[in-house]
Amino acid sequence: MNNERILDTLRAPHISEKSARLAEHNQYVFVVAPAATKADVRAAVEKLFDVKVEQVNLVNTKGKVKAFRQRAGSRQGKRKAYVRLADGQTIDVSAKA
Repeated sequence: MNNERILDTLRAPHISEKSARLAEHNQYVFVVAPAATKADVRAAVEKLFDVKVEQVNLVNTKGKVKAFRQRAGSRQGKRKAYVRLADGQTIDVSAKA
């Protein structure tokens, strides 16, 4: 997997309270491309961070419906990847992302 494909697959780390709690259990959350597969995410994380990935789960989230100038509009949805690493391996997502 070349560098351009890696950077297209992994968009950004998803930083939230839930992802901070998951990081304590060796699980990290990334926003990924809508067309990314589990194999793509696994290869991108292993190559970019030099770690061993045990499991990848993908989640599609719908965008919220919000009012904009008295009209209903919706925010864009996201595709998130929950990546679990092998024991003893960590990622510093704040430094490399």
